[in-house]
Amino acid sequence: MNVRVVAREKPWGEVEYESTFPWLLSWRASRSPHGVAFRWKRYGVWRRYTWLDYYERVVYASLALNELGLEAGDTAAFITFNRPAWLVYELGAQMLGAKTVGIYRDSLSDEVGYVLDRSDASFVLVEGQEQLDRVLESGVEVEKIIVDEAKGLHQYRDKLGSKIVTFGDLLVMGKKLYRDGGESKVKKFMDALEPDMVCGLFTTSGTTGPPKLAMLTFKSMLAMAYQLNKVDPVEETWEYVSFLPTAWIGEQMMSISLHLLAGFRVNFPETPWTMWRDFREIAPHFLFSPPRVWERIAKDIMARVEDADPLKRLAFKIAYRIGIEAAKRRLVKGRREPPLPWKLLVYLAYWLALRAVLDKTGLKRVVRAYTGGAMIGEDYVLFYHAIGVNLKQIYGQTEVAGIAVVHPDEDVRPDTVGKPLPLTEVKIAEDGEILIRSPAVMKGYYKNEEATQKTIVDGWLRTGDVGVLTEDGHLKVLDRAKEIIKLADGTVVAPQVIQNKLKFSPYIGEAAIIGSGRPFLSALINIDFEIVSRWAERRRITFTSYSDLSQKPEVLQLLKREVKRVNSMLPEKERIKRFVSLFKEFHPDDGEMTRTRKLRRAVIEKRYAGLIEAIYRGEEEYDLTVTMRLEDGRLVEVTRRVKIVDVE
Repeated sequence: MNVRVVAREKPWGEVEYESTFPWLLSWRASRSPHGVAFRWKRYGVWRRYTWLDYYERVVYASLALNELGLEAGDTAAFITFNRPAWLVYELGAQMLGAKTVGIYRDSLSDEVGYVLDRSDASFVLVEGQEQLDRVLESGVEVEKIIVDEAKGLHQYRDKLGSKIVTFGDLLVMGKKLYRDGGESKVKKFMDALEPDMVCGLFTTSGTTGPPKLAMLTFKSMLAMAYQLNKVDPVEETWEYVSFLPTAWIGEQMMSISLHLLAGFRVNFPETPWTMWRDFREIAPHFLFSPPRVWERIAKDIMARVEDADPLKRLAFKIAYRIGIEAAKRRLVKGRREPPLPWKLLVYLAYWLALRAVLDKTGLKRVVRAYTGGAMIGEDYVLFYHAIGVNLKQIYGQTEVAGIAVVHPDEDVRPDTVGKPLPLTEVKIAEDGEILIRSPAVMKGYYKNEEATQKTIVDGWLRTGDVGVLTEDGHLKVLDRAKEIIKLADGTVVAPQVIQNKLKFSPYIGEAAIIGSGRPFLSALINIDFEIVSRWAERRRITFTSYSDLSQKPEVLQLLKREVKRVNSMLPEKERIKRFVSLFKEFHPDDGEMTRTRKLRRAVIEKRYAGLIEAIYRGEEEYDLTVTMRLEDGRLVEVTRRVKIVDVE
């Protein structure tokens, strides 16, 4: 029996963002019932789900969740990889008038407990046994736990009883409820929805403290999508691959807000381990990723070039040089189009060398590529445009539904993050802070009125970022206000700019610039183990682990060369004088990074305080002791001698 679609002829008010997710879904199911909404790879085969399939499952989930006790105003949490159950569960809860909250899949038990408790979640969807254990270990009581992957659940049945429900059973229950007169209930749910209702709680990045929960409405989420689609229209035939954390606002705005508004096809990889293979198979038309993903792809391309045979390596380098020159001409204020001979050279370079590289990375069909969540180095923007990828920076925050500023296609600039979206205003406060006013701005922070009043003042969102507006309306973001470093002589430095230049090196995975109140800047560096290990193997340098490789004299000389290269592009006061190659990577489990992989500077400076003092005392070595969390959750204390390297 098919579900009869409860749809409005026009599922929005005076403007398209005055709507709700369930209204838009029902409208698409009635307008294009057999059109493909999303695909999921299972057992090596891409399974198609139409808009009607999508709607039916959401209706079943909504009825079953309500039967189990979820009501309007409640909170439903989820911890899962990108898969259909996530979308169905989230929209099913929102159809009831409940709000949802995502928890990062790799969160530790205490982090899971923090979000569950802070959000007042009564229901939670988990991907499988690992996430179920994290919920149980958190100590926070919830009414129901919905499990998508049912493997191994028999051992929990005696202890949890009816508290645990499989996602498959949830849909079966909902289908039965619909047959028993559920259609009128669905209509009642839909009629009670309003665009200004809070649809989700979204964790902020938490770089300077525990994350807060931003309350976003249907209207604010759709206002962002509406504005982005006006600047960069998305076609219904385009493919998108969903692979970013489902709890992150960046994935929510693409796979839910923009998806329902624009109607393109979303594709879910089979597993996290097959993600890039599945990505290359789909070859999406557009994508959005944080800088770390773009950095990873670029480093992989660089490594493949170095490993290629001499002829292919030469062909790429010639083609890349042509592409770089063309990109430098194009990505400037005023946008100078290259002369016809250059256009022919670029065309030949693309088809003879660069196209093959894009094919291997899954980027050959990309029309637009967005990067956001943090600043990306200018070098990366030039790199991607040189190889034929239209990479554009966006700027926004969780508090403004993800995006407020974006590069127009015809005006991409490496040194800016673009121009405000059509309904968005941006201004700079007297102290340099970026302020935003937009219909996409949040209602406030959940259960935190004090923080709300400090963040939203007279209708303007105080971002906490420092930036400037150019004469032609572009926004330049320097750094978080709390991240700005002031040297002993008063010189002000934006560390993120220098860190991004360092990370453009294929050999440097992460870097933290330090020096607040000091006479000069220093750096704590993580090597990129995958790239550096290949480099070492080609030179027959023996090593046993990341820790061992990071301290090899040859590797330290390699890093010294890379730091010198960056220094040559910087003013004297902003140059790095000393650095350390750490024997461990910065990691979220150790509190050194957020779950979105942003550095927590305060934590790093506290954890490595002894090492930092040794750097500025002029010592050449230091016995560094750190506490690390292993994959099995155990905490261990490790001590290793590290070299402190003078750059000059």
